[in-house]
Amino acid sequence: MTHPDPRQHGETESPLEDELEAAFARQLGEGVQRVHRPWYALLVTGFLGGTDIAIGVLAMLIVYHETGSHLLAGVAFSIGFLALLLGRAELFTEGFLVPVMTVAAKRATWVQLVRLWGGTLVANLVGGWTIMWLVMTAFPQLHGDTVEMAAHFAEAPLALRTFSLAVLAGMVITLMTRMQHGTDSMPAKVAAAVAAGFLLASAQMFHSILDSLLIFGALHTGQAPFGYGEWAYWFAYTVVGNMVGGLGLVTLLRFVRSKERFKDERRAVDQGDGRGRG
Repeated sequence: MTHPDPRQHGETESPLEDELEAAFARQLGEGVQRVHRPWYALLVTGFLGGTDIAIGVLAMLIVYHETGSHLLAGVAFSIGFLALLLGRAELFTEGFLVPVMTVAAKRATWVQLVRLWGGTLVANLVGGWTIMWLVMTAFPQLHGDTVEMAAHFAEAPLALRTFSLAVLAGMVITLMTRMQHGTDSMPAKVAAAVAAGFLLASAQMFHSILDSLLIFGALHTGQAPFGYGEWAYWFAYTVVGNMVGGLGLVTLLRFVRSKERFKDERRAVDQGDGRGRG
């Protein structure tokens, strides 16, 4: 037995459904803007995303150096996510929800999504590498702590535990994105950024960008017992784990929850109502 759509009979949806509809519209609107950015804008926002995270890493290292506490250092790191939020920079792992939804709604292509991911990832790493060189040059007292914290990641073998840490990190960052796009309240968005930053940094989850910058900092000191080869090995499986967590455990469930809205969007694009790829 089929149930009539209340929208077709003039009936109002529940407040919860109204909020979900508004959040869905916000996400698609932002997704179209992000995925269709020209190359120069994509690379600049990605570079700035890497510098924002590097400032968070600096705050984390200073607090850890003074306190020896990963919990307090995790709170300090959230400065990086606040900078991302307020500065509207682009972080690779924040592209697992909104841009993917945009492609699923046929308002962008998979080629454009891969372009966004690839350009942002490279720009994040270049921006972060640059700022971490400045940080290590300016704060030699942080060298020992940087090498110690970076070794936790760079020397970690691929195992069920380490891959699980990468999956959880991808889930946390994508959950942060979902929470921030589910509200218009700036205090709520800030709270989501602080919570996610605290979890990632204090629990030492394997986040492909955040922890790469720690490793870059250690390499800049010249004291690291590992090299770029170890980083590349760690980075490869961490990126996969982040994508499994973000896409598989958060984004996929968002698709299931909003499947009717996706059908409506895809149908509208197929009928050529002008909301599609342009």
